[in-house]
Amino acid sequence: MPGVSLWSHRDFRLLWAGDTVSQFGATIGTTVLPLLAVGTLAATPFQMGLLSAASTAAFLLIGLPAGVWVDRLRRRPVMLAADLTRAALLLSVPVAWWLGVLTLGHLLVVALLVGAATVLFDIAYQSYLPALVGRDQLVEGNSKLTASQSVASVSGPAAAGGIAQLVGAANGVLATGVGYLCSALFLLRIRTEETAPSAAGRTGLVAEIREGLRFVFGNAGLRAIVGCTGTSNFFNGVVAAVEVVFLIRVLDLAEGVVGLLLSAAGVGGVLAALTATWWNTRFGRLRVVWLSMLVTQPFLLLLPLAERDWRLAFVVVAMGASSYGAVVYNIAQVSYRQEICPDHLLGRMNASIRFVVWGALPLGGLVGGLLGGQAGVVPTLWIGSVGQVLAVLWVVFSPLRRPEALPV
Repeated sequence: MPGVSLWSHRDFRLLWAGDTVSQFGATIGTTVLPLLAVGTLAATPFQMGLLSAASTAAFLLIGLPAGVWVDRLRRRPVMLAADLTRAALLLSVPVAWWLGVLTLGHLLVVALLVGAATVLFDIAYQSYLPALVGRDQLVEGNSKLTASQSVASVSGPAAAGGIAQLVGAANGVLATGVGYLCSALFLLRIRTEETAPSAAGRTGLVAEIREGLRFVFGNAGLRAIVGCTGTSNFFNGVVAAVEVVFLIRVLDLAEGVVGLLLSAAGVGGVLAALTATWWNTRFGRLRVVWLSMLVTQPFLLLLPLAERDWRLAFVVVAMGASSYGAVVYNIAQVSYRQEICPDHLLGRMNASIRFVVWGALPLGGLVGGLLGGQAGVVPTLWIGSVGQVLAVLWVVFSPLRRPEALPV
């Protein structure tokens, strides 16, 4: 429907509504699980690194074959199965807590398996959007979906901190499981018929994985995007492994305050989603990819300088500015990827990129956990923050500075 706003697109509204509910539950879970591990199960920095790594390890373990599986199947049923699987796994956490048998090992297994379902959902979701709304409306679609994610990032951590203080962190995981169930119900109501992928031309798992990798790494622009996002995610994993430990044990903050501070990143994300179209119109999609990161990521250097006084504002500024730039960057680069990729390669293209960029997160989490235990929490924050700032050099010194040089 060229020229028509997606507000009038019924099936997109259902996808959007389901994703919104799911994101609210997911952001609550992302905050509550570390609070549960630190506050209730007394996890060490290394164990927190393991938990952070487990939540994203599936991108390394099944990321590449997942792209082939998604390209061989209808995307909506894959998303439905992933939602229901995540709901069941997360609901097991409060049940185990009520029975008095919850352990850190249980949390690690849940985080790992939920991560595997998330790999399949995310690859299917990014591959489904172009068929649902058309390639001419990808920026609008991605902006609206990202706006919901960002609003969830604002309210989710604050709600999670409040829930943890009022009824316990384990009970807060209920909201995450319910969110995934609601997402599945919205997906069930989508009417758009999805054509079954043709079995013709299939050459085997390894050959099809190789085809997706060739498409990604044979494009100079995509190579730069993979390098930037992967490096940034690795060092973000380093920060994530010690972030809650820093706020609770070093700054001695209450869980509710921690939730409010973590919401700062979501505020930046909301503003980014609302202004992403302006960025793309004013500067052009490819220029936005490097410019947005260049002007926002240096604010991350304020994070390790935070103290329990007026300098607590450094946490808000660092997270908010970094999130703003990252969201504008992601809307631009994801829309670019979806636009230039043939339909039959969408799953493998997204999987190949996510294998690298999301696979970097668990590695960063492990490194962050080790560094936090050996070098200390604050030095680890410095390493992670500086690494994220330098990640932008991948796209600054790339053909994305000269869009006319990029094949489309």
